[in-house]
Amino acid sequence: MLSSVMHLTSQKGCRLAIGAYPAFSYDARGGGGDGLLGPLNQDGLRSLRFDPKNLIIPALSWRTTQILGLPMPPGLNISITTQKLEGSFAPDSGELSLQFEAHFRFKVGSWLTAPDLTVNTCLSSGKVESQRHHVQGQALDADGNAVLVGVATVPLSGAAWLDQFLGLPDEALAVLKCQLQN
Repeated sequence: MLSSVMHLTSQKGCRLAIGAYPAFSYDARGGGGDGLLGPLNQDGLRSLRFDPKNLIIPALSWRTTQILGLPMPPGLNISITTQKLEGSFAPDSGELSLQFEAHFRFKVGSWLTAPDLTVNTCLSSGKVESQRHHVQGQALDADGNAVLVGVATVPLSGAAWLDQFLGLPDEALAVLKCQLQN
C-alpha cells in the first residue's frame, strides 16, 4: 500500500495533569492536523508522522480548561507548540504509539511569561503506569475514535518560582481523546 494521509482531530474530554495537582479537564476541540501514513511493513505496522508546523493544539485557557470543575482563571494561558508527533499504527488492531515532544509556555496576562516546559513522552493507545498515574488508552475503533495516553517526566524549567510552584521535576499526564481518519 502506498503512503496516504491520516487526519487527526482532537476532541472534548481530554485531561492533563502535572505533579500533585488534580487533573485538568481540557476541551481540545479545534485541534489537529494531517499525518503521513507510510506503507505496511513486515511487522504489520504503518509509520505515522505529523508535520509539527501544521499541527494545531488549542491553548489551555479559561475557554478550554477546567480545574476541579471551575474554569482556569482568566489571564492564565498555556500554549502548546509541538516539536514532534510520530510513530506507528497497527491497522489490524487499531493500536497507536506516537512519540510526542512539545513546549508548554505558561503566561499570566502580558506581564509574565515563564520559560518553556519541555514534555517528551510516548502517547499510546495502551496502558500507562507510573508512580502517580495508571491510565488505559483505547485503540482506534471502527468510527476512528481513539484515546492516547502518556506520562512524561517534566524537567526543571529554569525559573525557580515555577519549578517550586509545580514541584518540578515531576510527572505530567496527558489523555488525548481524538479521531483519526484517512
